[in-house]
Formats: sequence, structure tokens, C-alpha cells
Amino acid sequence: MNNATSCKMPDILKTTDGKERRVGVEIELSGLGYEQLVSIVAELLDGTPTLESRYVSKLQTSMGDFIIELDSEQVKEFDLTDDRVPEVLRELGGQAMEVIDAAAERIVPLEIVSPPLPFSEIQQIEYLVKELREAGALGSREAIYFAFGLQLNPELPDLTPATLIRYFQAFAVLYDWLKAHHQLDISRKFTPYIEPWSSRYTDLLVTEGYSPDQHQMMVDYLESNPTRNRALDLLPLFAHLDKPLLDQYVKDPRIKSRPTLHYRLPDCDIDNPEWNFSSVWNDWVVVEQIANNADDLAELRALFRESRKISLRNLTHSWQETSAKWLQSKGYV
Repeated sequence: MNNATSCKMPDILKTTDGKERRVGVEIELSGLGYEQLVSIVAELLDGTPTLESRYVSKLQTSMGDFIIELDSEQVKEFDLTDDRVPEVLRELGGQAMEVIDAAAERIVPLEIVSPPLPFSEIQQIEYLVKELREAGALGSREAIYFAFGLQLNPELPDLTPATLIRYFQAFAVLYDWLKAHHQLDISRKFTPYIEPWSSRYTDLLVTEGYSPDQHQMMVDYLESNPTRNRALDLLPLFAHLDKPLLDQYVKDPRIKSRPTLHYRLPDCDIDNPEWNFSSVWNDWVVVEQIANNADDLAELRALFRESRKISLRNLTHSWQETSAKWLQSKGYV
């Protein structure tokens, strides 16, 4: 990771209807108690917290409502009066809850979920991350069982198949570069959450002249990737576009319909002073820039297709290396 602290902006800042594009951010971390985290974020963002339910707080701010929660449905919904709870725990009552809560806050990530933020306000997340680091927040490298992520949900200029395919193609050819550039912690590398799209689908996606309609675009993806566990998860977007078609391939109550991409690849290395939110964001901006430069996208796709062929050069040079050099030569990084 570089030490960039300024969040760059992509070329396309507005949707086709003239509104500023927005992005949702999800940050997983540990090292702070739940109530401590709520208090710190409320102070940093000048917000008013309201406890919505066990381990779920809504923070009203000038930027919209943030949600701060413990990322475990089982812990959030745990009820000592439930007959399924062992009798010994029910008898301990409040003491049992204190032990369970203390253990959960050490192992289960706490999560900050932002409202959709205008691109022009994304720098506020950089400020928030740095202040949380100073307060003692911990990220993925702190323990082998931590696999904390930092997720982006960027709104696109429009949702036409042509636009979506450009973004899909840009991400597919940059996946290896992104994964190497994020320097993923070992705990994240061994999780299934950040898998690439299937090779079969990627090869189809970068084919010269690939231009499906919406239905075919979804079918092509879902036949090879019927899962949430992808570094760029398209299921929330597809739930927004055509839920009945998505349901033919995947039925999962965790899929939330939204007109955005769901970028899950980066880890949250918040306690590393060399790591910055802006570095993650700026890497995504490279995807944005490639997706909206037709000539460069076509050139990179052609190079990617060539890299899939059997040749002496491809045996001695990785696609990650080739794409990194290409990005440098073009001035993207």
C-alpha cells in the first residue's frame, strides 16, 4: 500500500440524470468495545446515536444515518429466555450475557455501515479511519481468525447493460492487480469471500464484441457464479434489476437489493499506519477510469486475452505483472 491520504475522483461524477454519484462504505474492525465504538464515531461525525436493537445502533449525522453493529446475527439475536439455550446459561442470567458479549466483541467484527455518500464527501471516511486507528481499532493482521473487510458499494453512472459490462470487464482484467495491490492479510486470503469470477465467465466477458441484453448478461454471470462469495458481488445489483430471474439461481435472505456494485476484495488493515482508506478507494478509481476509457479498456482486454494463451512469455510473466506495467505506462498509477 502507498501512503496516499487524498481520495481521488473518477472522471464520471454524476449519473445520467444529473445527480452526484454516491457510494456506501462498510468497515469491519475490532479492538474497541461496542459502546466505545458508538461513542467515538458519534463524536467524530457529530452524530446522535440511537440503540435500535441489541448491538445495533443508528447514528444520525449531517451525511445521513450510519449503522454500527456487531456482525453476527446469532449474537445480536441471542435471548436467554429461549428454551433452546442450555439451562446452565439461563441460570447464570446477566453474568452469562456479560461473558458472551465480552467474547463476541473480541472475536466477531464490529461493523460501521455508512449511508450512500456523495463522492465529494468520501474524504470523510479517510478522516474517520485515521481517528479510529488512533483510538485503538484493530484490523485483519491482529489475529489469524480476523478476516475483516472494507467494502465499497459504488453507484454507477447508469444501469444499462452496456455500462455495466464495461465495469465488469474493467474489474475482471484488473482483479490480479487489485488483489496484489491490496496486499491482503493471510486471514482474508484463506476465506471464500473474495474469490474471482469463474474463468469460464471471465473468458466470455472479455470476448471481442460481447454485448448481451440485461437478461442474457445476468444468465451468463449466474450460470458460473451463483454465489455471494465473489470479490465483486453482483447479486445485490441483480436483485435490483430482476429479482425473479436471480431467484432462479440463488435464494439467499442476506442479499440486499441495491442499484450498486458490491466490492468486497480489500481487507481492513486499520491498525497498520501504512494502510489508508484512500489507497483502497484510489485503486477502485483506476477501475472506474479504465471502464470509461473505451480505447484503453479494449487494449487491456486484448492483452488479457493474449495472456490466456500458451506461450513462452506467458509461462515466464504473470498477468498481474503485465497489467501493473501497463497501468504504469498509461499513467493510471
